Amino acid sequence: MEIKKVSHKVTKPQSKMNENEIGKIIVDSAVSIHKELGPGLLETVYEVILSNELERCGLSVKRQLSVPIEYKGIKFDEGFRADMLVENKVIIELKSVESVSKAHKKQVLTYLRLTGHKLGYLLNFGEALMKDGISRIINGYIK
Repeated sequence: MEIKKVSHKVTKPQSKMNENEIGKIIVDSAVSIHKELGPGLLETVYEVILSNELERCGLSVKRQLSVPIEYKGIKFDEGFRADMLVENKVIIELKSVESVSKAHKKQVLTYLRLTGHKLGYLLNFGEALMKDGISRIINGYIK
């Protein structure tokens, strides 16, 4: 089974793309993958496939990125592990569960706040329809 490549004509260098342009590619890719494979696979399967699709679209992707944090002079080398960081601008947290909770969204918001990134996505591939599994989270605001 082959995932149909999401067709995106990147008209400017990826490093010049803003978060919203990157986000559109992320969402389109996630929807395409979900249509082809459906819900219920392990998160790691969706992570590998989504990473591959985004790279095929010309985006840089870091997976399972260890992010250090410091609290009152105590440094934690691995404060948290981001599922994906795209173009060093957009954080993606992947789930494959029946439904996400407010805690999952708060987790992404905390990741954004601690890294200073503006945009994150919580993608739940466990939903029957991918559109119901997409949460767009902006630093300082949960929708």
